[in-house]
Amino acid sequence: MITKEIEDELLKLKDQEYRDFQTRLIPSAAADTMIGVRTPALRSYAKQLARREDIGIFLDDLPHRFFDENQLHAFIISEIKDYDRCVREVNRFLPYVDNWATCDQMSPKVFKKHRQELLEQIKNWISSDETYTIRFGIGMLMSHFLDDRFDMKYPEMAADVMSEEYYVKMMIAWYFATALAKQYERIIPFIEEKRLDEWTHNKAIQKALESNRIPSERKQYLRSLKITKK
Repeated sequence: MITKEIEDELLKLKDQEYRDFQTRLIPSAAADTMIGVRTPALRSYAKQLARREDIGIFLDDLPHRFFDENQLHAFIISEIKDYDRCVREVNRFLPYVDNWATCDQMSPKVFKKHRQELLEQIKNWISSDETYTIRFGIGMLMSHFLDDRFDMKYPEMAADVMSEEYYVKMMIAWYFATALAKQYERIIPFIEEKRLDEWTHNKAIQKALESNRIPSERKQYLRSLKITKK
């Protein structure tokens, strides 16, 4: 059965040093679920599996036992070429995503060709009650709507997300830091007017200051906008 075959292959690819590193990097994932397969190996294996006719059996077998299976699942979904099928698989998988790594590494290639339809899905995702569904939606907004398809309604969507979840707030900060790099003049009012909560506001500035895409004079101004405790 393909599920057992995949598990056996992942165990063969185990890297103990990498596993130890991952347990520190991704504290929300239980250590005993981590095999320790490096990301390039998972991506390569996912490309092989995505072409198999029986891969649906593995995708249906939720929840998975191992973190690495979830990573593999995300990479396989990212290879699906049919948009409607890809969205179905994303929506079926998102309730089982329980960490930032799996969430952020799921980036379907086919979405680039279906941005109008994708926008409706993003609206659904960011209105969810699930942490990683919201995070995924904001991530897709950042990946696909900050360049030629940019519109002011998109940062408004991100700014309007209300959540106290760390991994949601961190993604909002990442979104605005990236937006400052790509659409500075249109995004800076969100920072000047303190449209984000204090923590997210300061984190967005911090991440912008770490960016190589923002010139030094703009970084100097951004530093002056940081909210400090009185």
